[in-house]
Amino acid sequence: MDIKKILSYVDHTLLAQGATWDEIKAILDDGIKYSCASCCIPASYVKQAAEYANGRVAICTVIGFPNGYSTTATKCFETEDAVNNGADEIDMVINIGWLKDKKYDLLEDEIRAIKASCKGKILKVIIETCLLTDDEKAKMCQIVAKAGADFIKTSTGFSTAGATKHDVQIFADNVPAGLKIKAAGGISSLEDAQDFINIGATRLGTSRIVKIVKSMEKGEDNGKQDSSY
Repeated sequence: MDIKKILSYVDHTLLAQGATWDEIKAILDDGIKYSCASCCIPASYVKQAAEYANGRVAICTVIGFPNGYSTTATKCFETEDAVNNGADEIDMVINIGWLKDKKYDLLEDEIRAIKASCKGKILKVIIETCLLTDDEKAKMCQIVAKAGADFIKTSTGFSTAGATKHDVQIFADNVPAGLKIKAAGGISSLEDAQDFINIGATRLGTSRIVKIVKSMEKGEDNGKQDSSY
């Protein structure tokens, strides 16, 4: 198991409602130290985080989070604001009700509009797999790809469950060339992380992996690991 490679796939994440600047700063420091793919933080901290990180780690934030039912115009405004404040990556939540209603054109149009608002920055599309059927997950692989997003992502970490290997396998079986996979929520061990990578994920949304590595460096037993985002 290549721990450095796993860390390079991690979007080191803190999205708790009560997150403070000191906590965000600690996430950034760890993201920089361990060469994570990005640090995923609330939009209200993006400008301060981008100034603090100064290019040493990518800044990711979330849009329409966690429920996804904001209007498209609102999501586009959020995206433009985040990018103007220094965000390098955007993780948006789809309108799950539209998917249930089979309003596929609306879903594609919204993702396409948000991608345009990204001004060339990376866009990951959260579909909240725990609320979907397998057919809906497979359908979203097609829609996300057609809309021009960069990643399809399993979960917010704020619903009934996070990433599962079953869901990531559905993604791997259905994503067309060029669309990447992000597993997020409940990744609680290095073994979990490696399994998701083996299936096809190239990003991992988690707060836990860096904590595990830090514990290993201190020689601590990390046997019982929580299932937090």
